[in-house]
Order: sequence, then structure tokens, then C-alpha cells
Amino acid sequence: MNKIIRVNMTTRETRVEDVPDRYAMLGGRGLTSNIVNDEVKPTCHPLGKNNKIVLAPGLLSGTSAPNSGRLSVGAKSPLTGGIKESNTGGTFAQKMARLDIKALIIEGMPEDEEFYVIRIDKDEVIIEDAPSEVLDGCGNYKAVKVLNERYGDEVGMALIGPAGEYRLPSANISFKDPESNLRSAGRGGLGAVLGSKGVKAIVIDDTDTERVPVIDLDKFREASRVFSKALLDHPVAGEGLAEFGTDVLVNIINEAGAFPSYNFTKGRIEHADNISGETLSATIKEREGEGMVSHACHRGCVIRCSQWYADKQGKYITSGFEYETIWGLGADAGIEDLDAIAYIDREMDDVGVDSIEIAVAIATAMEGGLIPWGDGKAALEIVKQMAEPTPMARIIAGGCAIVGKLCGLFRVPVVKDQAIPAYDPRPIKGIGLTYATTPMGADHTAGYCISGNILKIGADIDPLKKDDQVEYSRAMQIGTAAVDSTGMCLFVYFGIADNPDGYQAMIDMINAQYGTALTAEDVDKLGEDVLKVEREFNKQAGFTNAHDRLPEFMEYEPLPPHDVVWDFTPEEIDEVFNF
Repeated sequence: MNKIIRVNMTTRETRVEDVPDRYAMLGGRGLTSNIVNDEVKPTCHPLGKNNKIVLAPGLLSGTSAPNSGRLSVGAKSPLTGGIKESNTGGTFAQKMARLDIKALIIEGMPEDEEFYVIRIDKDEVIIEDAPSEVLDGCGNYKAVKVLNERYGDEVGMALIGPAGEYRLPSANISFKDPESNLRSAGRGGLGAVLGSKGVKAIVIDDTDTERVPVIDLDKFREASRVFSKALLDHPVAGEGLAEFGTDVLVNIINEAGAFPSYNFTKGRIEHADNISGETLSATIKEREGEGMVSHACHRGCVIRCSQWYADKQGKYITSGFEYETIWGLGADAGIEDLDAIAYIDREMDDVGVDSIEIAVAIATAMEGGLIPWGDGKAALEIVKQMAEPTPMARIIAGGCAIVGKLCGLFRVPVVKDQAIPAYDPRPIKGIGLTYATTPMGADHTAGYCISGNILKIGADIDPLKKDDQVEYSRAMQIGTAAVDSTGMCLFVYFGIADNPDGYQAMIDMINAQYGTALTAEDVDKLGEDVLKVEREFNKQAGFTNAHDRLPEFMEYEPLPPHDVVWDFTPEEIDEVFNF
């Protein structure tokens, strides 16, 4: 990938730039974070003219490498106020790579209040008026259909829903998957940033392009074969995720007593079977129709952890029905009906908001008395109102931290104003360190310590004890930053954690593609450098070690059934980034 495309929304000018040497071996998160750090004023307002949004495929994107279709989106976050990388599936990354685009940088903002479509193909980059029928409350599902009709079914697409148009802090960016359904760069409010640039959609067409060049194709193919086998031979990546999706974790984490419920007051619920991966899979099979137990969110995925969930008549409701969303609504907010959760999930995709942030905000609003506990109908109605949006919808879409403040609550589960995901850090202490210290705000994908703490993959560390957790969270965050730079899915970890051949095969694919001689130490160094760049941006934005802390209530409210608290000292937490 040999070019950077820069789009200025103030002047409506576009230009193609050569890739600077310092970016040559960066991709995905490594590239977005470096460009944001290099070009964005850390103290700028995230929705003002000085913020920029960057889209970058990974180092292996566009090749036949298994599970390499992920895209990174970076900017200063309107939710956290710090640097943000959000990751998604879909077809966009692979099309960028085939068009030889290393990064797309969108800067400036229009002086009018209009919205535009950026259209990219092998010959040109054009900014044109967005069709009126995709604006003013139009949901993402309809917008994709309209844009497909205008630009063709095979184009890649990034778009914002009504929440992004209104620049709500939880707004995401949706991406079209191979079947024209939706995937999301969900966290951090980056849809609001794209909305502030006046960009309704980005359409990318890779028609008549060549394959992504690989210097040593034979070596690449052999490494790809080894890597694919490592993934498929693992019981989680090769079997469990395809059969039950990420929702397989419901019963596992509930049994571990770490399933945050009713606004983080309990670690276990009685109705877990209602919303479990086993129930999800069985329901899809029973209903047949448009349901699908296993599905790939991007081409080349061999894990296929996604699925299509259908209603009782077999009609499609939603896809990518993830553990995090089902947990947030089903346990944290106490909604016991899987169908009700599915309809809310669809509506969140349609209006374009982060399903983790909104689910936790809804649970917080329930504790604050704004919504009755477990009321799926009320929750659905509020999410639908985000297309307008009503005052209540604005409050919930403002995120968990805002809801907590407006309700006068002290039990507000956020770090750096981003909602804590589906693993309580008191009985899973490794993930708590990741939540506290990642530059991204509370984010389980930044260093997935569940692997070694609960699943016993890659490590075997007692989740209830502090021993070895600092070192483990550090290692997981470094490794994740590196994998995020390759364009690989997070779940490739299952094929490399306990399999040296799988890990080496990933490195061998990069070396075969680029003619390099990277070692495992080089990959670790890449991860470390990415984290240091992100920490530096946040430091210049005003963050200190005091922001690397979990909510205070977790220090003195024991979580049943283990009745444990968060007991790391500030000095111990600060050791995570001592490298």
C-alpha cells in the first residue's frame, strides 16, 4: 500500500500523498494512532475543525491471510477526550488495500450544515452531496439500500446513522458487510467525529484492481496454511465460536461469578440460560428461515463467530449478535427476553450507536429511576428516539458517565468516561488492569486478560488474586496493539497463544508479503511503540496516571458471590506501563 488519501472537508479538496518512510511498516491501529498523534492537536475539541479521522487497513489486509479483513478507525474521542482506535469487520479494509491505499485522512469541516458522500475508486476521489433520502432520521439499513442502488451492490461502505448526524457521544461508524448488513467501529463516539466533518458516507469501489502484491507468494501461502490450521485446530476458534458465537461466554462468566449485573451490583444472575450462547444457537436452528448459526463478517474469516438471528417467523432481525450487547441488556439491565434484546440491538445498529455504551447507559438509567428495571419495551423506544432525538434519547446516547451524573449516582461504571464492558474487574483482576490503564478508556479488547484468567489460554492466572496480573495485562496490551496493526481479528489469539508455530506463521506472512525479516521481538516492539504513542497523545491532552483508575465504588463494594473488591494500589496499577 503506497499512498495516503487526504480529504479536506473545508475546501472540498482531495489529494494523494506518498507514504512517509516512518509509516512504511505501520498498518491498522499502529498507523491510525501515529497519524493522530502526529497531526491532531491533543487539546482540540473532538468535534471541532482541528480533529481528524483516519481509516487504515492492516499490514495483511487485502491478502488471503485468514481473518485479516479488519479496519482501524482513529481520532480524538468525543466520549473519552483521549486518543481512540476502533476496529471493525466488513469489506472496507480489503478494498482499501486493493486500491493501494495505506490510509484515508479526513480533516477540516464544512462551513455549511450539509452532508456529503466521499466516493473513492481506482481513478479518482470525489466529494458529492449526500442523497436527501438517507438524511434526517434515515436508519442505516435503509441508507445502505439507497447507496447500493446508486453506487452498486459490490462497493464497500462506511456510514453514520442519525446519531452521527446529531454528533451524539456514543455514535458509531457502520460498515457494510458482504451481505449488505452492518458491522461497526463502535466505541468512542467516532461516528460523531465523522458527522462533524459533514460526511454521511464513504463509498469505496475496487472494481478492476489487481491483487495485493506479495513478494514471496509460495512462502506466504505456506505460512497462511499453517496459520489457518492453528486457528481451526483450537477448540475455541475452530469449534466453540462458530457454534455459539461470542455469546458462549454468558454461562462461563456467570459461573465464574464475574458477570456484571444490575449495574454492577451482582456477579451472577439466575436467568443466564435465557440469554446464553447455547440458547442463542438453539433458537436460530429451531426457527430456520433467514437465521444462520455461523457467518463471516468479512471475507477470509475462518472462525465465523458471527450469526444471523431471526424472529419466530424466520425473518432476519440482526447479525453479529455479540456477547457484550446481550450481557449489557440481558444482565446489566435485567432484560430476560433474547428476542427483546435482539430488536434493541437492531435498532442500535440502525440509528448508529455503540451497543456497549448504550446498554450500560440504559442499566445506569434504570438504577437512576429513568427506566424500569428489565423493561425491554421502554429501552427499545428510547433507542428508536435517538433518530430524532428526544431529550431522553440524547441523555442515554450521551453515554454512561453523563447518565450517572444526571441521575446523581456514584455507582457509574466507566473509565475515562467510557463504559466498562462485560467482565467485572473485581473477580477478574487482570481485565481490571487493562480497563484502568489502556489509553482507550475501559475496553476489554485492548488486552483480553479473560484468556488467561478464566479460559486458561496462553496463561493460567488466578483471577481472584493480584499475583502476576500486572505483567499479564502489560503483555496482553502490547500483543493486542501489534495484532491490531496487522488487520487481524482479535480472535486469532486463540491460534497463537499456545501455538508457537501459529505465531511464527503470522510473522512469516508479513515477511513474505513485504520482503522483510521481522522477528517476534520486532512485533513486540511494534506493540510497545503503539502504546507509547497513544499514551503520549493522552498525556498532551491532559491525562495523568490519576485517570488510570477504576470507579471508586469497586474499592469498597464487594461483588457477590465472591464478595471481592478492587484492591490494587495506585502504585501497582502504574507498573503496567513501566516498560
